[in-house]
Amino acid sequence: MAGALPDVDLRSDTVTQPTPAMRAAMAAAEVGDDVYGEDPTVRALEERVADLLGHEAALWVPTGTMANQVALAAQVRPGDCMLIGRDAHCWLFECGALAALAGAQTQALPGDGRFTAADVRAAYRPIDPYGTPTTVVALEDTHNFGGGLVWSADAMTEVVAAARELGLAVHLDGARLWNAAVAGGRSERAIAAGFDSVAVCLSKGLGAPAGSVVAGSRDLVRRCHRLSKMYGGGMRQAGVLSAAGLNALDHHRERLLDDHRHARRLADALAGAAGLKVDPAAVQTNIVVVEVTSGDAPGLVAAARGRGVRLGALDRRRIRAVTHLDVDGAGVDRAAAVLRELAAAMPT
Repeated sequence: MAGALPDVDLRSDTVTQPTPAMRAAMAAAEVGDDVYGEDPTVRALEERVADLLGHEAALWVPTGTMANQVALAAQVRPGDCMLIGRDAHCWLFECGALAALAGAQTQALPGDGRFTAADVRAAYRPIDPYGTPTTVVALEDTHNFGGGLVWSADAMTEVVAAARELGLAVHLDGARLWNAAVAGGRSERAIAAGFDSVAVCLSKGLGAPAGSVVAGSRDLVRRCHRLSKMYGGGMRQAGVLSAAGLNALDHHRERLLDDHRHARRLADALAGAAGLKVDPAAVQTNIVVVEVTSGDAPGLVAAARGRGVRLGALDRRRIRAVTHLDVDGAGVDRAAAVLRELAAAMPT
């Protein structure tokens, strides 16, 4: 329809379009065949991320799922158990790859996706002839399904220390590590310190069209490289995509605070709305989880889409809204108005 407003798309921070500057960087990227190790832009991105995170080396891979899975598979043996937070992305949204590809079991720890050093010690099982030994602990920061929750520095340090005492490897799913850094006023290097492996995403929040990076020791990255090839991640002129990642690192990290402010603005606008329940104080980054108390979440999501607002249903009672660089304050206000109106009309 002529003059119709574009949809306000709050399904994820992965729906962003490359900016004009990012497109220009991609078009001008110096490239080579990365399977032969000859793409200079990929190498530049890997070196940049390794330096940002304070690790020896890094590996660019096409997706966040591959980043987590190669890092974990490099550190766990078939039949081992990995400790994770409740509803961790590496378990809930990665198609069972831990079981199918790494042959590992998982044990979810109590909490909101975050857990404590005491939880790790209580769940730990040593190697014995009958049990499933614990070998890896994985943390997620920010925690997606928990609503973009950020780990405190003290809690993270204590968990890493407990894992070290028990002889466990420690992985950080930092797909949205950039959000955690600006929200907590800490550097990415400070957050990544102490981990054996760190996975970061360039398409969540930062606006690149694809790409994630795994950082760790040179030996770990070498093992991850082989696994990424095994899993189908051998790319050719991948510098076109890596150039987008470099542009994102240069220009889109500090502006994540805008997304956080927009998320809080949305939560504030929905607080107290009929048929909805949201706690603005629980919004720490760019993800807002809203409980639907009248009707059901899928029904509300479908109705909102018909009004030009796109959201995701987490389950029958909850919806998720994610702010990003393609949604401004006016878009947030428009989405809030549509949700308030629709929720008030939903059957109880």
